[in-house]
Amino acid sequence: MKIDVLLGLQWGDEGKGKVVDVLTPQYDIIARFQGGPNAGHTIEFDNKKFVLHTIPSGIFNEGTINVIGNGVIIDPFILKKEITTLEDSNINIRKKLLVSRKAHLILPTHRLLDSVYETAKGKDKIGSTLKGIGPCYTDKISRNGIRVGNIESDKFIEIYNKSRERHLKIIEQYNPDYKEIKIDGKDFLEYEKSWHEALKVLNSLKKVDSEYYLNQQMEAGKKILAEGAQGTLLDIDFGSYPFVTSSNTTTAGVCIGLGIAPKNIGNVYGIFKAYCTRVGSGPFPTELFDEDGDNLRKVGNEFGSTTGRPRRCGWLDIPALKYAIMLNGVTELMMMKSDVMNQFKKIKVANSYMYKGEETSELPFDDGNNVTTPVYETIPGWGSDLTIASNYYDLPCDLKNYVKYIEDKVGVPIKLVSYGPDRSETIIR
Repeated sequence: MKIDVLLGLQWGDEGKGKVVDVLTPQYDIIARFQGGPNAGHTIEFDNKKFVLHTIPSGIFNEGTINVIGNGVIIDPFILKKEITTLEDSNINIRKKLLVSRKAHLILPTHRLLDSVYETAKGKDKIGSTLKGIGPCYTDKISRNGIRVGNIESDKFIEIYNKSRERHLKIIEQYNPDYKEIKIDGKDFLEYEKSWHEALKVLNSLKKVDSEYYLNQQMEAGKKILAEGAQGTLLDIDFGSYPFVTSSNTTTAGVCIGLGIAPKNIGNVYGIFKAYCTRVGSGPFPTELFDEDGDNLRKVGNEFGSTTGRPRRCGWLDIPALKYAIMLNGVTELMMMKSDVMNQFKKIKVANSYMYKGEETSELPFDDGNNVTTPVYETIPGWGSDLTIASNYYDLPCDLKNYVKYIEDKVGVPIKLVSYGPDRSETIIR
């Protein structure tokens, strides 16, 4: 049995949480393989809305086990709030959630470091979520990180204080008044106290050596879906560096983030919006600064589920989509937010770029100055409500033409079309 993969093909916020939730009944295990609480997977059903930051999106299915893999970084404070919200809604997570001992912890000082580093960048800031993601991954790579398994050690406080002191020496160089910096509305020392209380909740969860667990379950014939966070164009190696996240968001990240051999990767489901969005700084060739962009943001409710920041919006970018498909080995596509495009009689799609006087279909190495200009083709929009559709054949002809247009351009079939946030507003071809 191989492990299937579901991940985003743009700059994140594609709607991965909803698709995982829709697909979960087909799987025994959902395993998150990278990222941290800078992710926000929104799931809506039965007139309820949940935003998951760390817990895999299969948590709402009673018979599915959910694994937080070793490639994920965990903030106990944020995780505790997430667990409390779910349990207040009568969702029992304790028997369905496993945490890898090798997952790294985001410390309170990581969040302080994130804040002072971003402030020091001034106008060159990357748009960090200030969740401590970069500093935590930095400690991981420099072999200074603290892992979930360390909580079980009698020397945990000693290990924690050593990291704390090292971080504070750096922080004081940037801001001697660091104790006044607010973290989730709390002063540092107050937040740190809450963090240690939340650590008890994390420690009460079942911890596993997830690489052994997942491979054993795979050999036993269990169906497993690996869930990614953020999006391919934010990958630390292949995204629009340095305006990226700090982990590998591509299929390759599954092998590292869960301990899965490459030969055991099965289907790869690539999620994309019918248009493009981005949060924070960085290149965005098809970004719109006009009324069309404002309408996409308003109708699509394009505000970050983690930060609340308005998302930058633009037309679909075919070269970027093909790039992401290539990197991930995508076998099936899933198009989200088709309903947001109902308003347009004409839709533009970028099929290539003009870069330094030449036309190209490849993403440039460095577009920090936003000199890449999209070359558009205009196609008919459908301009009609999609809620009356009960199957693919009920969809407007121009929407089906849009689907075929994209398939022809990228060479991969679109198997799912979403036309609303609720799990029921989904058509599987």
